[in-house]
Amino acid sequence: MAEVKIQAESRTEFGKGAARRIRRDNKVPAVLYGHGSDPVHITLPGHDTMLALKTANALLMIEVEGGESHLALPKQVQRDPLKGFIEHVDLVIVRRGEKVQVDIAVHLDGEAVSDALVVLEAQSILVEAEATHIPDGVTVSIEGLEIGAQIHASDLKLPTGTTLAIEPDTLVVNVTAQPTAEQVDAEMAEAEAEAGVQRDEPTPVEEPVAAAAE
Repeated sequence: MAEVKIQAESRTEFGKGAARRIRRDNKVPAVLYGHGSDPVHITLPGHDTMLALKTANALLMIEVEGGESHLALPKQVQRDPLKGFIEHVDLVIVRRGEKVQVDIAVHLDGEAVSDALVVLEAQSILVEAEATHIPDGVTVSIEGLEIGAQIHASDLKLPTGTTLAIEPDTLVVNVTAQPTAEQVDAEMAEAEAEAGVQRDEPTPVEEPVAAAAE
């Protein structure tokens, strides 16, 4: 994974008011920590940070103005729940050759047999890899899988140098039969009953009464 260089500024103001002022300037408050060093409070350029963090586990070279440069990985990214802009970033300092544990995405490739329902039980898996060689994800082939087939973490083909950091028997993909309309309706009714939702009963239609012959 290529390094993304980001120019940062030292930050001396803290608190909600200071954070709001930083965001109004299209910047992001952040903190660097790790390897026993004191936390380094910085400000990142908003646009560059947004672009960099579109990539999962982005490897960042943070160049602090008038200070040192730090190789870092995003540890926690706080976003506005409505607008989605980045509010704060926690960055963990890493070193070249160092092993780190990160979540990587699981991608499906191919199609199972007809009438099969493929359930991705694990959207991501925890792995251990070198900080400078974190894979973008892992691809799982489901081509031609039969109903009843299962893929566990131990079945995944990880890149060289990457190892599992979860139990090998963790279920990743489960192939089941497509539910019938009756099963779907029954499940919905059960869920509604648990939630206390009552279904409206159809209103009976009264048959017109024929007028009596005079």
